[in-house]
Amino acid sequence: MSEAPKITREDLESKFRALQADIQSRTLGKKESIMSTLAVAGVVLMVASYLLGRRRGRKRAGRVEIRRF
Repeated sequence: MSEAPKITREDLESKFRALQADIQSRTLGKKESIMSTLAVAGVVLMVASYLLGRRRGRKRAGRVEIRRF
């Protein structure tokens, strides 16, 4: 029966660095897509609140008719 090769500190460090690099590249791509989605959602929310506020202001605004005699 042959002995299994010993795992050294350098082996572990290299595997952890490779794993960390893979995870960071994946999160960077997702982070960019999440940020762009949040930006679009913010713009949509601002436009919707502007339009709803404008509509409510028109409903509440009194109309005054001025006649000259």
